[in-house]
Amino acid sequence: MLKKNKIDIRSLSLEQLKEQLVANGEQGFRAKQIYEWLWQKSCTDFEQMSNLSKNLRDKLSQTYTINAVKIDKSQHSADKTIKSTFRLVDNHLIEGVLIPTPERMTACVSSQVGCSLTCKFCATGYMERKRNLHADEIYDQVVLIARQAEESYQQALSNIVYMGMGEPLLNYANVLRSIERITSPDGLNMASKRITVSTAGIAKMIKKLGDDQVKFNLALSLHAANDEKRNEIMPINEQNSLKALSEALKYYFAKTKNPVTYEYIVFHHFNDELSDAKELAKFCKHVPCKVNIIEYNPIAFADFQNAEGDKIEQFAEYLRSQGVITNVRRSRGKDIDAACGQLAVKEKEAQETVNT
Repeated sequence: MLKKNKIDIRSLSLEQLKEQLVANGEQGFRAKQIYEWLWQKSCTDFEQMSNLSKNLRDKLSQTYTINAVKIDKSQHSADKTIKSTFRLVDNHLIEGVLIPTPERMTACVSSQVGCSLTCKFCATGYMERKRNLHADEIYDQVVLIARQAEESYQQALSNIVYMGMGEPLLNYANVLRSIERITSPDGLNMASKRITVSTAGIAKMIKKLGDDQVKFNLALSLHAANDEKRNEIMPINEQNSLKALSEALKYYFAKTKNPVTYEYIVFHHFNDELSDAKELAKFCKHVPCKVNIIEYNPIAFADFQNAEGDKIEQFAEYLRSQGVITNVRRSRGKDIDAACGQLAVKEKEAQETVNT
């Protein structure tokens, strides 16, 4: 429940917090102590900030609020994937996933409540976009999933992918601020190279990533290297053609020197022919890149099917023959609707949210 007339303390920069404390008769260095509690120790209760006086803790709780995200429920897959439904302070629900493999522990986090892009193969695309997530709400997902990794598998979180609900580049400022808090030495201190932001392809924002010289990895959900086919499954392509995307990616690479990952779902009888692989290989020549071929995960709203196994292997082998680094990714968490493209708050849950 939202606390009226209280300031969300995590929306403030360190300098803003310091100014407010000093204006209220407190010593400026207290801001750094509070910031450490908020962003290094992930504290969500002023009372636990033990190196602050009781008087200051009381003042903080009267003036500020910490809008902590909470786990509403979690589901465990047979393959050890954990999907969590998170409840936000305004009672909206989002989903995030812990993906454990022998090599890494990956958190898949959401950036919006719902999505506005209507990609035809993605469950989230059939939801209405309610709002963008704040930076602290994205950060909280990482913290909560990291705790699940420690508690369930006694391993630290190693990677973060912004591949959950929503389009990260349509929530640009909050996504970048969340990454700044996650990677900062006075935050979670995670290496930027362990973070990947995935976009459906918004050319001007890809260029902005270049201008901001970001250090994290960029992935583009491509799924077709042909405008006609991509328009059919991803309406965003109508305003962001492959030509516009290729120009944006060249600009991005020139500014950052970061190679790009292309995500490509091979759909049965849609984009699984040799001609499709040739188009993709040609697109891969624009900037240094690799391709992740992703297994399609069926959803109730669409009748796409995954390509046959031998077709996927032939597709991958052709790309490799053209010098394209290609990985075939197997889906995880499919039995609990936690796999790529399956995240969507179910209708019953959404109704409960509205009625809360």
